[in-house]
Amino acid sequence: MTEPLLRIDDLHVDITTRDRTVHALDGIDLDLAPGEALGLVGESGCGKTLTALSVLGLLPAGGRITRGRILFHGTDLAAAPEPVLRGVRGHTVGMVFQDPLTSLNPTMTIGAQVAEPLRLHTRLTRAEARAKAEEMLGLVGLPRPAERMTHYPHQLSGGMRQRVAIAMALVCEPDLLIADEPTTALDVTTQHQILELVDALRARLGMALILVTHDLGVIARRVDRVAVMYGGRIAEHAPVRPLFAAPRHRYTQALFAALPERAPDPARPLATVPGRPPVLTTRPTGCRFAPRCGFATDLCRTAEPELTDGPDGGRPADRTAHTFACFHPAGPAPGADPVAEIRPPAPATAPPRADAPLLRLTDLAKSYPLHGGPFARRRGAAGISAVAGISLTVRRGETFGIVGESGCGKSTLGRLAVGLEAPTTGTVEVAGRDLATLRGGELRAHRREVQLMFQDSAAAMDPRMRVGAVLTEPLVIQGIGDRAARQRRIAGLLDDVGLPRGAVDRYPHEFSGGQRQRLGLARALALAPSLVVADEPVSALDVSVQAQILNLMRALQREKGLSYLFISHDLAVVRHVADRVGVMYLGKLVETGPAEAVFDRPLHPYTRGLLDTVRPPDPASRPLGGETPSAAAPPSGCRFRTRCAFATERCAAEPPLVGRGAGHVASCHFPLRG
Repeated sequence: MTEPLLRIDDLHVDITTRDRTVHALDGIDLDLAPGEALGLVGESGCGKTLTALSVLGLLPAGGRITRGRILFHGTDLAAAPEPVLRGVRGHTVGMVFQDPLTSLNPTMTIGAQVAEPLRLHTRLTRAEARAKAEEMLGLVGLPRPAERMTHYPHQLSGGMRQRVAIAMALVCEPDLLIADEPTTALDVTTQHQILELVDALRARLGMALILVTHDLGVIARRVDRVAVMYGGRIAEHAPVRPLFAAPRHRYTQALFAALPERAPDPARPLATVPGRPPVLTTRPTGCRFAPRCGFATDLCRTAEPELTDGPDGGRPADRTAHTFACFHPAGPAPGADPVAEIRPPAPATAPPRADAPLLRLTDLAKSYPLHGGPFARRRGAAGISAVAGISLTVRRGETFGIVGESGCGKSTLGRLAVGLEAPTTGTVEVAGRDLATLRGGELRAHRREVQLMFQDSAAAMDPRMRVGAVLTEPLVIQGIGDRAARQRRIAGLLDDVGLPRGAVDRYPHEFSGGQRQRLGLARALALAPSLVVADEPVSALDVSVQAQILNLMRALQREKGLSYLFISHDLAVVRHVADRVGVMYLGKLVETGPAEAVFDRPLHPYTRGLLDTVRPPDPASRPLGGETPSAAAPPSGCRFRTRCAFATERCAAEPPLVGRGAGHVASCHFPLRG
């Protein structure tokens, strides 16, 4: 067996704050061979990121390693002094952090930041370091790297910033790359490009990888082995194929069941993991998952299972064995449905029939003038075409999904629908009323009718206001009820979204990401709207919390007859929740139709490219490549033609609308026939 590049033995980490100590990691054992890829998965707070940060000695304030070793090239990093760790960080171990915007220095140019590790760890001159940095920016696929060297982080898109973060981590050609949620909240094509890039660089440099993520789809395609973490411990460990074919630990089984793509019927709710992860201020007795497990017995509550290859087996020596810490594991039948026995039943009542139009968008367009910046210097640039001639309807009781890459205009469309933006041309009608004609009381009534769930629920709430004030604010503005009536309304809202009524006295930062998203939904429902525009409502949430939010939204739709305009880049989520789907590209709606038809039999090459990007590898697939053109100077005719494998000169003219029946249409000269 190859000598491990990295070995973590019995790692324990405590985090001490002013009033308590959290035992965040409790006996982690892992190793990693040169060139190997290991995935760390689990819910938020399970210890994934802390395990990765421990390798580089980047623990949060109050964090300390209380026991264990971290051997890297034979050196124990757990006991190493700070000068040794500084020599490792960015040199032999690279780190890609979850949020590239906060990990990049806003006052330094991109070139200076990528060259900085070379200046610190090598003897290259300033000119040589800058030349190497420019080469690395080109290697990670950043367009026009020489020009980008002079830019600052805020001038780049999210995908570009992530590429810069990867370039910084790889510029010294490290032996190990640690990537912490490197593609969270990125659209599927940018995610695919970045992960393909990491795979190619791994092969070129012979580099090992630790990939920290809650996205099981990413794990399935990108790593060799997987460690499933829960409550600061490893619950299951296996090569990736055996784990996905037959998960053994009941926690792993529950995570798989929560995936939208595993749901056999969109009408049925997603399986969820009940309860919450343990609070590790004291070491739990017995199995840490027992309080949330439907298969737990008295043995599980009193004894802690060891990580073995069977309920009666000993601790295996082979690191490639399929091991799990569970007294009552799921059956090891390859090919069987690993989550069938824990799926919830179908709801007793079907969603209300969708018929009458509630929202109607007609020839809607939105352009933003160019007052400054690099685009303003282009001769003839009229503005940024964010939305370009979109027409669609959302019926009462229906969920209409909007999908597309970042920058395609999805969020702008959502803001136009609720009236936060005024269209350049076209009309927005809600319940038959044109928003442009509303004044006074009619406009106030519209504000009650349509509400918006923002993508970042934390940024959408005033951190200085308690939750009670956040939820009461729209009622006060609209002059609805007296103090007692508002309190009753807020109590009912908290009941609806599954939060305790005592939450009114807490501040937003005191809640988890999933709880804040529930608060965002409660605020959107405060005025009893008919339409909720949900902009990435489950982006960056782990699969179990995502399932809870999606189930909640569907249940409220059944109870209250809500309509949703559901904006997301997650195709599996949209397929599960949407009745109809619209696919956007560079401000245009290129395909619409029933969700099943669009996802199973796409008409437009762009839709097919999006789907091929997330499907298992197939020689016939055509994942999207190339760079999206600027919205300040979009191509004439079909805007997708510069990236389309089927494009001809004919595509320089506006494509016609072609259909396949049942409302399934696409704007394309060469629609697909499959």
